[in-house]
Amino acid sequence: MIDSDLRDRLGRRVTLRPVDDDNWRAVADVAPRDDQRAWVPALAARYLLLTDRSDVWTSLAVYADETVVGHVMWGVDDDGSRWIGGMLIDAAEQDHGVGRATVVTLARWLAGQGGPVRLSYHPDNSSAAHLYTSLGFVPTGATEDDEIVVERVAPPELRPDAGADR
Repeated sequence: MIDSDLRDRLGRRVTLRPVDDDNWRAVADVAPRDDQRAWVPALAARYLLLTDRSDVWTSLAVYADETVVGHVMWGVDDDGSRWIGGMLIDAAEQDHGVGRATVVTLARWLAGQGGPVRLSYHPDNSSAAHLYTSLGFVPTGATEDDEIVVERVAPPELRPDAGADR
């Protein structure tokens, strides 16, 4: 379990846990809001298949207390950089700070392993841009599959007044 002792705005502790026999179905059923489907798949099941078929990515279940509320994955690139990818917070669980706590928790954990921490997002996804910028990620100038690549340059902080939550 990866735990930064962060809580969402409802007071629930947000943790990241391995996907296993007990939670994979709940993770697979995580679905975004309809307006987010231009940037993420309709269900987290697609990410689970990707990590099952890839040596690069590892899926994690996002929990709020003891309830699965999302999915996130991480990987290590050939250059040693750590990547956050495939974050999907269930539509019913958004706007509570779960996405923010997820990124902070995973970014801190990955930073502790050395190397830069990066992620990418679609340029039209203004909510993601706001969230990642507020957490100290800045554009690298690179793109990956038509997405903007950003890198963490400042320690991520959980700011309850920050707006976007994915």
